[in-house]
Amino acid sequence: MASLKHLNSDCSIDEILSLLESDAGLIIDNLMASEEIDKLNSELSPYLETDSYGRDDFTGFKTKRIGALIARSDSCRKLALNEKINKVSKEYLDPFGDGYQLHFTSAVCIGPGESKQILHRDRGIWGGYLPRKVEPLMSTIWAVTDFTRENGATQIVPGSHKWDKDRLPNEDEIAYAEMTAGSVLLYTGTVLHGGGENITSSEARTGVFLHYALNWLRQEENQYLSCPPEIAKNLSPEIRSLIGYSKGGYVLGFYSDPNDKSAVYESVSPENMFEAEVDDDFSLLPNPEELVSKSNK
Repeated sequence: MASLKHLNSDCSIDEILSLLESDAGLIIDNLMASEEIDKLNSELSPYLETDSYGRDDFTGFKTKRIGALIARSDSCRKLALNEKINKVSKEYLDPFGDGYQLHFTSAVCIGPGESKQILHRDRGIWGGYLPRKVEPLMSTIWAVTDFTRENGATQIVPGSHKWDKDRLPNEDEIAYAEMTAGSVLLYTGTVLHGGGENITSSEARTGVFLHYALNWLRQEENQYLSCPPEIAKNLSPEIRSLIGYSKGGYVLGFYSDPNDKSAVYESVSPENMFEAEVDDDFSLLPNPEELVSKSNK
C-alpha cells in the first residue's frame, strides 16, 4: 500500500520542496503545540456544533464545513501566517507568478458513517483551463484531532500529479494521511486526493484547511466578503495582505476610494483603506520595457 512521508517539525524547506516535487504530498508531524490545539478547538467548536452538514455526495451528508476562518479565529490567523508554510508556499509557487495569496479556509469535520469522497484534483476549480505546466496551489490540512484511516483520514495518491489526467489509481496506490493532532498535511493542487471514509461509531475527524494560490487567480473563498473591511481593519497588515487586501502586481488588484474627491487614493494598494499612503512591493513604477517583457512570458 502507498504511504506518505513524515517529516519532523524542524525539517528544512528543501526537504519539503523535494517531497512536493516527487510525491505532491507529505506530513509534518507535531507542528502545533498542545495548548495551541486546545485554543483552536475552543474557537471552532461554537461553529461546528451547528448542523451545517454538506448538501451532496461531494461535500458529504455527514460532514460539517465552516469557512471565514480568518475573521472567526485568531488561531487560524496564526496558522495562516506560519513561517515554514509561507516559505514553502512562496518557493513552490514562485515559478508561476509574482506572489501568492490565501485562497481558501475551512474547518471540516467528517462524522461517523461518512462515505469516502471521490478522488479529485483541486486545480479543477478553475474549470480545467489552466495549463498543466502551471501549478496553482500549495495546500495544507492541519489536524485538529487525530487522523486515522478509520475516522476519515484524507486519501491521497502520491505521485499522481505526474500522471495522465485520465489515469485512475489502483487501491494499493492510495495513501491515507494518518497523523496526530497538531500535525499538518501539505499537498499540491494537481495531486489526486479526497476525504476518507469514517467507519467509526462515534469519532469525528476535524481538520483546518488553509490553501495558498497564485495571486493572479480568483480565490475559491471570497475573502473580501468572508472577512470584510470592517473586520479586516482590526487585523494585522500581514494577514490582510495575505488574504488579498494588497496588490498582486503593478496594477493587479488596485483600489480607488469612491468617496475621495481629492484623488489622493486613485489606483493605490488596498492597504490604503486602513493606513494612509501605504506603499507595497509594486508601488514603484516599473521600466516600461520590463513591464512589456513580463506580459510576453
